[in-house]
Amino acid sequence: MTDRWLLPEGVDEALPEQAEKIEQLRRVLLNLHGRWGYDLVIPPLLEYLDSLLTGAGSDLELETFKVIDQLSGRLMGIRADFTSQVARIDARCIKEQGVQRLSYCGSVLRTIPAGLDGSRSPIQMGAELYGHGGVESDIEILSLMLETLEVAGIKSPVLDLGHVDIVRGVIEASSLNESEKEKLAEFYRSKALPELESFVKALNISEQQKTWLIALPRLCGGDDVLQRAQVILAGAGEKVETALASLSEIKTQIQMRFPKVGLHFDLSDLVSYSYHTGLVFAAYVPGFGNAIARGGRYNNIGEVFGRSRPATGFSTDLKTLVSLADIQVEKAKRVLVPVAQDLSLWQAIQSLRAQNYQVVEQLTDLDSLIDYDYTLTYVQGEWQLVAASK
Repeated sequence: MTDRWLLPEGVDEALPEQAEKIEQLRRVLLNLHGRWGYDLVIPPLLEYLDSLLTGAGSDLELETFKVIDQLSGRLMGIRADFTSQVARIDARCIKEQGVQRLSYCGSVLRTIPAGLDGSRSPIQMGAELYGHGGVESDIEILSLMLETLEVAGIKSPVLDLGHVDIVRGVIEASSLNESEKEKLAEFYRSKALPELESFVKALNISEQQKTWLIALPRLCGGDDVLQRAQVILAGAGEKVETALASLSEIKTQIQMRFPKVGLHFDLSDLVSYSYHTGLVFAAYVPGFGNAIARGGRYNNIGEVFGRSRPATGFSTDLKTLVSLADIQVEKAKRVLVPVAQDLSLWQAIQSLRAQNYQVVEQLTDLDSLIDYDYTLTYVQGEWQLVAASK
């Protein structure tokens, strides 16, 4: 009896003050996305598992709660992320021939927290762009993410940028077998630099290839990283050159559009889901260990649904944004009124509600005037607002 009220670890709820802030921010941000041309979609909370975890979603298998559908007997999953669902909508439901811009917002549920002290029940909001594979759409999604954070009250985040083609291009140019590639990827993900260096030095490859592999995780930091990478990774192939040129163009545009945003580059980033095919990015703020927003490019994500298209997008958690930003909610004036037992009082109450007053009928004597701005009093044959005596 004493612990029935407790919630599972990593699962939380929003009480009135926080819930009001989350809902206000949700409306503001969805309106923002709409002004950018992104149409709202609301995918279902659960789907058949073979659809939810197909393609991009396969990376989420360990994070997905699974249940049995009592109607069909098939295995279903509660979404842990929106990406594969929105890809299915683009591929099978809308079938737009040109560029398709979609936004979403809703609860997701995860078996394990996302990062240190992360929630298992975030309210995920994001936007995805389908049908364009160039750097221009990467810049658009990045710009929308940064404006989303700015509107939420986070003015100067640090933007971490990477490109999976740099890692993959260097590895492909280094004549490694599959076992060596997997081991190398583990070192890059864990940033285990001493172990990486020992492993690479023992490989039967050229000295130049060893230099590329060892240098890659050290190519992280500010603006000078891209210039150093062009020198150190020279000869690593066209894929690497193209990725570096793309990052350079993105850096120029983001610095022009958002001069207060700090830029950080990590050219060995393999932390993101394996379905990413190009640019990967995440936004951070000082004093908070987890990314507050992240995303990237995932071309051909809809191929498993019968429609292969380039795609890019980002997501964030409204609960996190509200906890980090000073969201101000404009409170409606509160009016305490008698219980409506005649038509004139009922009409007066409804008139006040139509004027955006918060009107509460006094059901018990426990309602304190200290919580209200006005009372409704019958004066000279009509109901009038009177300032509440505190």
